[in-house]
Amino acid sequence: MGYISELRELIGSRPIIMVGANVIVVDSENQLLLQLRADNNCWGLPGGSMEPGESLEEVAMRELYEECNLTANELTFFNIFSGKQFYYKYPHGDEIYNVIATFVCAAYEGELRADPDEVLSLQFFSIDDLPSNLNPPERPIIHEYIQRRGRRDYHSIPNG
Repeated sequence: MGYISELRELIGSRPIIMVGANVIVVDSENQLLLQLRADNNCWGLPGGSMEPGESLEEVAMRELYEECNLTANELTFFNIFSGKQFYYKYPHGDEIYNVIATFVCAAYEGELRADPDEVLSLQFFSIDDLPSNLNPPERPIIHEYIQRRGRRDYHSIPNG
């Protein structure tokens, strides 16, 4: 049982602040890896919540491996996302305010394989042909990546 599950047993579904990380995986054709989530049937980025003692980079690497069977050879920090825009209510009623560290990974290895408990499908998409049902908390992350992808300013957090 993970940290968030243990918290939920104590506090129910009321809003909590959930810290986590996700990964924008880019293939050699600059396509993005998205996963069809089992919990809400939306396409999103590999990622999840932090466990006690983990660094954000460790979260990103663990979740990428658990959900996609990929090992990140290199992660590049992209941005931290938080605020009202990252509130989310899961289909089962749990409410969260996400604090998400996003990393970009273009160097990885492994055979793509979905975690059957969390992921219905894995697929690379052209940024010009993304699915319409993107996971709500990840829409602004993907949008910012598309806006900034040519600039390679992943290490700076923009104002505003």
